[in-house]
Amino acid sequence: MNRWKEVYKIISGPEPTIDHSPRQMVWRKNKSVLWHYPAAEKKYKIPLFFVYSLFNKPYILDISPETSVIGGLTNRGYDVYLLDWGQPGYEDNDIGLDTYVTEYLERAVKRALRHSGAEEISMVGYCLGGTIASIFTSITELPIKNLIVATVPIDFSTSVAPGKWTEGMKDGMVNIDRLADVYGTIPAEYIFMMFRSLAPFYISPYVSLLTRAHDSRFVDKWRRMNMWLNDATPFAGEAFKQFFNELSKENKLVNGGLVVAGRNVDLKNITCSFYAISSANDNLVLEPQSLPVMDLVGSEDKTYQVVQAGHVSLALTGLFAPIVDEWLSSRSEKLEGAMA
Repeated sequence: MNRWKEVYKIISGPEPTIDHSPRQMVWRKNKSVLWHYPAAEKKYKIPLFFVYSLFNKPYILDISPETSVIGGLTNRGYDVYLLDWGQPGYEDNDIGLDTYVTEYLERAVKRALRHSGAEEISMVGYCLGGTIASIFTSITELPIKNLIVATVPIDFSTSVAPGKWTEGMKDGMVNIDRLADVYGTIPAEYIFMMFRSLAPFYISPYVSLLTRAHDSRFVDKWRRMNMWLNDATPFAGEAFKQFFNELSKENKLVNGGLVVAGRNVDLKNITCSFYAISSANDNLVLEPQSLPVMDLVGSEDKTYQVVQAGHVSLALTGLFAPIVDEWLSSRSEKLEGAMA
């Protein structure tokens, strides 16, 4: 009974407060904001630029001081930039991938380069952010030194979606365009239900909470993750159409034919150092969706690694920063006199 009382108190209580790592806003456009997180003690010339998914909010990357992805990297000597896409409103329904990539991402990277004074930059894309970062790197002329993608969907010939959904979308029975045209910008509630439907038996986290309600550290992490999982973001209608039609349905990143802002997207154009990370226990982006990227990119220096984590836990357990640092440190031009 005491455990049940504690669980009730946790679920019915106020949401936890997110204490961000030290940061400052250095650029904004519409609802999007570019944040700069300065290194605690700068060791590397080349800063990192994070691109997160359009489906979720990026504070999962900086959700607690103990496990923060961004904090872990700034503490290791990297300057970090994060593009927060913001929450599109109805008036943003015509924003598509073209606009996001060229008007938002490309301009934000230019601003990060100017702000940092660096000649090159390393990009880190998480989930769909990795897909967008790969598209961007394949068409931009900006100096991308390294590209890191984690739990990235590239090959959409396979997915965790129910088979009937996939068949319905491919044969036209499921009409994504009509949904987007009716709502303009897809409401956050629909995005939440879409992801929840991919894991319909959402009970195990609550079983874990009941079992470990006495563990204050576990409860704190659980509350933060639960808040983030329930905090979906709206999705601009035009980008929603492109994502489902051109990427998911027609699989153009693998089959070819994707054009963004008049530029042909060919992952062979990615020739910078490349690092792909997959999670062994990922129940949202399967490894067969990520692995083909290794044959598609044109980089000579490319690494693929599978880690024992889930899609979200990779960012919650403190694993991500040391894994990235191990690969990235030798590719980031260490400052003279910087301590190891």
